[in-house]
Order: sequence, then structure tokens, then C-alpha cells
Amino acid sequence: MKIIIIGAGPGGYETALLAAERGVEVVLVESGHVGGTCLNEGCIPTKSFCKNAEVLDGLREAESFGITGLDFGFDFSSVVSRKNAVVEQLRGGVEGLLAHKNITLVRGKASFKDEHTITVIPSEVEGSPQEYTADYVIIATGSVSASLPIPGADLPGILTSKEILDIEEVPQRLCVIGGGVIGLEFASVFRSFGSEVTVLEYCKDILPRFDTDLAKRLKQSLGKRGIEINTQAQVTSIEKLDSEYRITYLRKGKEETVLADKVLMAVGRKANVGSLNLADIGLEYTGRGITVDDRTMQTNIPHIYAVGDINGKMMLAHAATFQGIVALDHIMGIENHIDLSVMPAAVFTSPEAASVGMTEDECKEKGIPVKCLKSFFRANGKAVTMGQTDGFCKLVVAAQPKDGQSSPYMTGQLLGCHLYGPHASDIVQEACALVTRKATLEEFKDIIHTHPTLAEVLQSAAHS
Repeated sequence: MKIIIIGAGPGGYETALLAAERGVEVVLVESGHVGGTCLNEGCIPTKSFCKNAEVLDGLREAESFGITGLDFGFDFSSVVSRKNAVVEQLRGGVEGLLAHKNITLVRGKASFKDEHTITVIPSEVEGSPQEYTADYVIIATGSVSASLPIPGADLPGILTSKEILDIEEVPQRLCVIGGGVIGLEFASVFRSFGSEVTVLEYCKDILPRFDTDLAKRLKQSLGKRGIEINTQAQVTSIEKLDSEYRITYLRKGKEETVLADKVLMAVGRKANVGSLNLADIGLEYTGRGITVDDRTMQTNIPHIYAVGDINGKMMLAHAATFQGIVALDHIMGIENHIDLSVMPAAVFTSPEAASVGMTEDECKEKGIPVKCLKSFFRANGKAVTMGQTDGFCKLVVAAQPKDGQSSPYMTGQLLGCHLYGPHASDIVQEACALVTRKATLEEFKDIIHTHPTLAEVLQSAAHS
């Protein structure tokens, strides 16, 4: 069996490694660096920045822990250099794994010649196009940054999440257009670095897909750090003045402006269908991405699959990885029990936010009776010792249906968990396991937790 995988991000290279372990002949095509957006322009470099921000914040808080006399400088060029070193180290590791597994790595831009054949134009200028044929093809070309269709959006110097990682100095004033995960992470980081940050979000709340309570509380928390967040703000234009940008937006029927030295366009991402020639082979796709079967990742052409951001279902690195496993298992006739509907997500702001499963609003919309249980980090012993008490945990649990109601879930089943606070991205993983295994609240209460730990906020919520 031979498989061509187009794209060497998490959905591509992880699937390639697993396929090679199973004895499949794999050709992996990548037009840029291996590791995709996550490793080179997303998850990893931004978390490197987050760590620097965390250290800076810790130094500023040192006196509250009885540590005085600290005198420290901040060299932003070293922050960027460290980020680059981290990325290069991990990228080298991926390339080493691919070579060790005897995976054929082809560097170039792929397009379909027919349903079983792709043409690759090599990245090197002097190279000539090459053709590859396989039994199956998995498309994993990821996504690219989206932009607003407004005057000034294409001005030189308007940054995306890629360019902001390589700026040479910290802007005094940063305007972030978009209050989703990407926008808030950079807003949080650059506030720690010393920028005056303004966030403009079109929707009623930040983090539109997250729990409403979580979004509102996180907004308050970020506001206390000095980040100005304006929701229901429709950006209408960007103008370049002498050495600054003027961003104009409508809010509650009134036109307002904000001035900034740098502007980050963080309004989401769109599927990278690029020059794949999908229409030429009759492969179905929409503006959201390639259309696939939710259970198998198959496209309308049975031997072609699409995983990760390219199908527009869930633009997360770990979603791409597990969708790749699902696709490969289906190709090889292997049964698995992966539940792609239970997908954890995290926001690496300060404090962090994380979520898994259904939100309270989602349950109400579907007519599912639920009860919500809450606890707060200020009552958690470990959080108090850390001096990081800002945060809460919210569990969404299936409730006993009232007369005339029905529910597809057993009473007491844990349906979702939403929290913000220190290490929320780590804590949510326990809840993810419980939601996946359809655990009940009573079963959860019986699980012993180490004391003192931050994860006890889950138990505190369960017992509330």
C-alpha cells in the first residue's frame, strides 16, 4: 500500500510516522518547513513567547514574595532568538524522525493531476516538476491567516500571527483586531512585554465559541492587567499616518478610533486549498474547507481524505493529529474508539483558559436539561501559595429531565468543563478524559486528588 500525504504539519507528519510504523510506503509533500503552522508560526513559537511573558510577570511580582533588590533588563531580541532556537530544535527532531522511518519527504508545492496522481513543483528554483502516484491521498495542507475586507487591511506593516513573531522591537501601542484565541494570546503576551494593548472584537463577547461565563470573567481579568477590550466593535478601516496607524470602528452606532504603532490582524484562519486543483478532479469543498465525512475524514472521492485545518472542522493541532489517525485507521480497516466530538481547547493568556465538551448555552439551545457547578481558585490552597487566585471552574452536568422533557444523557453525566486560572490548559485534560468516558458526577467524586494541587478545583466544583 502507498499513501501520499500533502502537508507536513501535525496532521500530516504524525499520520506519516504512524503509517510508516505499520509498514505503509509514504510520500510526504511539504512546500515549507516541516511541522506546519503549529511548529513554525503558531503553537510552539507563541508558547515560547508566553514563557518569557510568564518569567517577566514573575519578576515583577517578586516583592510580594519577599524577594527584593532585583534589577533586571529586558532584551526583546533575545526573546526572539530563544523562540527561533526552540522552533529549530523541534523542527530538526521531526525531520530526524521522518528520515529514521524511511519516509520520502518531497519539498515542493503539490497539485492533483488526476485522482491518484499529484504533481509537485520543487521548492528549489532549478528543480523540474515530479509526479507521484499512490493508492490513497491524505490532504493536510492546513490554513492561512484570514483578513477583513476593509480599506487598509493590506497596508504594509499590518501584521498577522506569523509576522508578529519576528518583529524587532516591542510596540509601545498594539491594536489587536479579533478577540479570539490568537488575538488574546498575543494581547496578553505583549501586555507583559510592556505594550499598551487594545483589542477590538466584533462579537458580543471575546472567545465566541467558549462558555459565556468563562469569556466574561477572562475579559475582566485581562482588563485588570490593563488590556483594553472593546466588544461589539466593527472595524471599518485602517489608515497609515506618519508613524502610526489609525483604526476606525463602529460600536453601538458610534464611530470611534484608536491609534497604534502596530496592528495585528487576528480574525481567524481559512483553509489553505491553494493550488491543489481540487475542482479539476471533482473534489468537493466550500469556503470553510474540504467537505469530509465526520467519522472517517473521507472526501467525496473515497480514496482521498482531508484532515486538520483544511477541512475547517476544528482548527487545532491536536484535532489534526487525531483526525489523521481516524483517516489512516479507516484506510487500513482498523477499528478505533476516538471521539472527535470531545475536543479540548486552551487559551494561553495570563491567566490561562481552557474548555472541553458542551457549554451551558449550547445545552440550552438543544433543550438538554443541565445543572452547573462552580468553584474558585481563590479557595484553592495551591493557588493561594502561588499568589495566583484569579480563576474559576465550571462543570456542566446533565440534570434530571422535568415532566415532558427528555435527554439523550444519563442524569449526572459530565458534559463539559470550562475554567480559567493558573495551568488551566493542564487541568482540563482530566475533565476531557471524564467527558470522553461518559463519567458521572458521582463517579468523579470518588476519584482521589493529591493535596495541595490546582486540579482540586475540579473536585471542589463537583462537591459544590
